[in-house]
Amino acid sequence: SLKRLVTSRRRDSLIRLKRNLSSLPINSSAGDLQNQVLVEGKASSRVAILNRPSALNALNTNIGARLHELYASWEDDPNIGFVVMKGSGRAFCAGGDIVALYHLINEGKIEKCKGFFRTLYSFIYHLGTYLKPHVSILNGITMGGGAGISIPGTFRLATDRTVFATPETQIGFHPDAGASFHLSRLPGHLGEYLGLTGAKLSGAEMVSCGLATHYSNTDVSTDRLLTWKLPLIEEELGNLVTDDPSVIESCLEKYSDAVYPEKISALH
Repeated sequence: SLKRLVTSRRRDSLIRLKRNLSSLPINSSAGDLQNQVLVEGKASSRVAILNRPSALNALNTNIGARLHELYASWEDDPNIGFVVMKGSGRAFCAGGDIVALYHLINEGKIEKCKGFFRTLYSFIYHLGTYLKPHVSILNGITMGGGAGISIPGTFRLATDRTVFATPETQIGFHPDAGASFHLSRLPGHLGEYLGLTGAKLSGAEMVSCGLATHYSNTDVSTDRLLTWKLPLIEEELGNLVTDDPSVIESCLEKYSDAVYPEKISALH
């Protein structure tokens, strides 16, 4: 009876999972694909905006290819001093789009799955060897591939809304997208802990262990008014005319807040 019950529950769970995955569209029009990465032109910089808020800005092959194309053109443009990346909605990037991969595997399109990883890994390598300063604004969920397309850059700004994790082991995979590089360089055995458990870190914990370079609360009270800080940071970055990392760092430090991990944090 127990065996039948377990089998029945597993079958029901799989049916619910398949229904949930099948309810999400994977085909997009050309316009939708173009809008998955938006671009803002600033005085001496460019801003790449991951724009799939309903999917928590999950990465697909199109986004990886588009980012690679944009970053290559910006790297060769002498009028562009640095690049900023951020996400739309409540996430920076939740990682790779495993729903799309699930459908591709079921359709037998293994080469397209390989193409996804090849495209994403190529862009991460490009970012890790980028010749211009790079700023990632990690406001919200930053997991898996989301860490991969941000941590190799020059600066990572975490906030009180940042939630970081490398949760790949929870789906039977290994931490990827460059995680073996940045996790292995964390203090103590924190990297192994995060990789094996998929445990989450806050923005404060990210800056404390070195995954983030700066931290800022998303709002600040001044004269009894609540002011959103991120627009102020983005505006000041946009006004910079420089390719000097120290100038960019000074701008980020101007809005940075001192913060420490809680007593129950795994960092202790």
